[in-house]
Amino acid sequence: MSQAHRVVIVGGGFAGLACARSLKRADAEVTVIDRRNFHLFQPLLYQVATGELSPANIASPIRSILQKQKNCQVLLGAVSGIDLETQFVQIDDRQIPFDSLVIATGSTHSYFGHDEWSEQAPGLKTIEDATEIRKRILYAFERANLATSEEERRAALTFVIVGAGPTGVELSGALADVGLNILSKEIRGGHPEELRIILCEGQPDPLGMYPPPLVKKAREELDRLGVELMTSSMVIDIQDDHVIVKHGDEESRINTQTVIWAAGVRASSLGKIVAEATGAEMNRVGKVLVNDNLSVGKHENLFVIGDLAFLKNEAGDPLPALAPVAMQQGSYVANLLKNCIEGKASASKPFHYNDRGSMAVIGRYAAIALVGKNKRQVSGIMAWFIWLFVHLMEITQFRNRLMVLFLWGWTYLTRDRSARLITGKLPRE
Repeated sequence: MSQAHRVVIVGGGFAGLACARSLKRADAEVTVIDRRNFHLFQPLLYQVATGELSPANIASPIRSILQKQKNCQVLLGAVSGIDLETQFVQIDDRQIPFDSLVIATGSTHSYFGHDEWSEQAPGLKTIEDATEIRKRILYAFERANLATSEEERRAALTFVIVGAGPTGVELSGALADVGLNILSKEIRGGHPEELRIILCEGQPDPLGMYPPPLVKKAREELDRLGVELMTSSMVIDIQDDHVIVKHGDEESRINTQTVIWAAGVRASSLGKIVAEATGAEMNRVGKVLVNDNLSVGKHENLFVIGDLAFLKNEAGDPLPALAPVAMQQGSYVANLLKNCIEGKASASKPFHYNDRGSMAVIGRYAAIALVGKNKRQVSGIMAWFIWLFVHLMEITQFRNRLMVLFLWGWTYLTRDRSARLITGKLPRE
């Protein structure tokens, strides 16, 4: 018997898992490689960072997800090299052979040339990031409670979030909710009126990818939550006890010890390895330019998908870095591979993203959304329920859907965040 087609998928995120699961009935040997042993539902990381959910609620072991898929194995490791001539990927001192290779390693945060800021301003891409931010947020309230002067207390209760995209807006809304709850109910003699959440954005508007009416709704909701919005403002320095913000020709100092970075992303470092192996171009954030069928250059058996891939839609706009894009790309490449394995015609239609809309949550029962192909604009509690339903349906395992639904329901009824734990070494110890 001839050997089954060997498909190696690097990355166990939305794109990689969608590809692997779509190959369930293919005559293929599928190998999924990831540096972590779990799949992370990144859209809900901000809720771990603010103590509403625990890490286990939004992460599932990759082996558990794929355990019933008999043609699939999972390997734990980081790919350090790709050889397209002999067709193998390198993991430590082991070589994994492939007939087709799919790279889906996603992205991380970018500090726009100021990587030294990462110590003072953690980003939000991993479980470790979320628990570190949670620790800093909660410890800030403890510092405020121990403060011996008004100046010290105000600095502790000042939070700066850099970047007013979906992550920054979601974080600011959740932080306003948890902060006011702690200061008004749990800390005796707390000062909820001194809580200051500053959302800095270099562009003129928050959530600038949405149409003006929804941007206006977002502004109104942020104002209702007490979030200070500083648009057309650039953070130019971050130190342990302050940040410097530039607005036009003016610079201002904000005393704070808690800064969260939500301003930019860059592609996984594996993109550079792919580019070096294939001669492919990369854009300014390290994404690999792919063909319209998501292959790379002249290599018909090498595909890059998800946040690592740079591809424009029919209108000439880059595809957004969203989970639905990644999942559709994963399924698309799996269908290409199945056709190849079955000996069907190799010609294929270009990848087309079926855009069902997008959404961003702002606060308790408040969100904005573009729904359906016609991009119907929805805001308020209706958009929030749409956001809730979509996110629950996208969580990988049924057990986690039930757990998240229960915890969300309990939290919104009681405002009790049971995952509000300070763990690890305290900041500046």
